[in-house]
Amino acid sequence: MEVTLLSKEGNHVKVALDDKVYDVDICALEKNVYSIIHKGNSYNVELTHKNATVPPTPGVGQGYRANLNYSVYDIDILDSQAKYMRMRRNKGAEDVAQANNITSPMPCKIVKVYVKPGDKLKAGDSVLTMEAMKMQSNYKVSADCVIREVLVKEGDNVMANQTMVTVDTQN
Repeated sequence: MEVTLLSKEGNHVKVALDDKVYDVDICALEKNVYSIIHKGNSYNVELTHKNATVPPTPGVGQGYRANLNYSVYDIDILDSQAKYMRMRRNKGAEDVAQANNITSPMPCKIVKVYVKPGDKLKAGDSVLTMEAMKMQSNYKVSADCVIREVLVKEGDNVMANQTMVTVDTQN
């Protein structure tokens, strides 16, 4: 199970749990024990590190064991940097061709859209700026292309793997 923290304001937290978004209120009850309220239901969860002897590494998902209602779940909690690094590792260095669909690598909010249908882009041109966990990233094309369709607008919240823009690549 993979948990991505999308935003946090006080006790109100927005998380993606295996790419499904939840708005919850979280309150620490005691060390490693949290009260989570979702849609009026309250859950007490005990979180413990899977490997408490190894210090956390920035940009790497943190492994936890969650005890909830007499069940145990192994989860990885990823910050946006860890999610991006995992996506880059899984993509592979040989996968450099521009795809016809530009998809979101993680749940995020669209901050700025720089293109419209018909725009001709060169490799390295920015398509849009997205924000996750108060960090903004520019999405740039890796090859010359023409924008076919823009499926998002500024202010939209998008899910991981959601198509945001379609393009026709130039051969």
